[in-house]
Amino acid sequence: MDLRTLRDISAISDPIERARAISRAMTEQQGLTEEAARVRRGAIAQAREAGHSLEEIGKALGVTPGRVSQMRKGPAAKAPEAPVSQGPKVIVQRALPTDPATRSSVSLFLVEAERQGIRPDRKMLYIGLEPATDHVGTALNVDGGAEILARRKMMLANDVSVRIATSYFRADLFAGTRIAEPEFVKPSLQAAIEALGYRFGHAEETLTARTATRFEAETLDLDPGEWVVQVLRASYSSEGTPVHVLETICAATRHIFPIGQVGGLDEF
Repeated sequence: MDLRTLRDISAISDPIERARAISRAMTEQQGLTEEAARVRRGAIAQAREAGHSLEEIGKALGVTPGRVSQMRKGPAAKAPEAPVSQGPKVIVQRALPTDPATRSSVSLFLVEAERQGIRPDRKMLYIGLEPATDHVGTALNVDGGAEILARRKMMLANDVSVRIATSYFRADLFAGTRIAEPEFVKPSLQAAIEALGYRFGHAEETLTARTATRFEAETLDLDPGEWVVQVLRASYSSEGTPVHVLETICAATRHIFPIGQVGGLDEF
């Protein structure tokens, strides 16, 4: 239905005939739309069979890979087409608990990824104050909604976004310190915490699998319905002060989590 057809229908004087005409036009338009969508699904499937990735197709169409995946599946009411198995984009290991030597390095992610032969990268997304969520507030021993310091970054493996890692700190302890400054802390966050006089006491790690929030899905470029694994590590000083809470949101299909017993001294 084009604009001229719509104007012609709008000019029909009899209201019932006008409604009947627009109903017929809408039915015809719906049929055309469904046929166009079917042709597009076939084109995307053919492109995938030819070896083009969702990223390449999305770039050509001006949409995200997740949207291409939705186009490929078609309407929910129809039986889903057989998926083209390409395997996960990338698989990154995230050891639980983390080896102390790795955690005390310049970056846990950079070291782990390089050991696995993966090209790592990271981008800082945000540094500043924000309200504490209930679970982070509990770990830091502050009220939910209280302002805390957040350092949020995205981790990439072979140019694929795989994690959102956010370090949380109590504002009353760390606002105005090096940890609140923009960009990455050098030589490492661990060194900066220790330079402020804190010594590691113990840590608690909690792993939760759940559906992604809208922000997580968009930032990690997740397919519709794809889950995330949330790893929450709360670190306490030798005096029991909650010093550092690290919340890592991992794209579930891009990670495996080796679990082992760590010996020796641990780190924040």
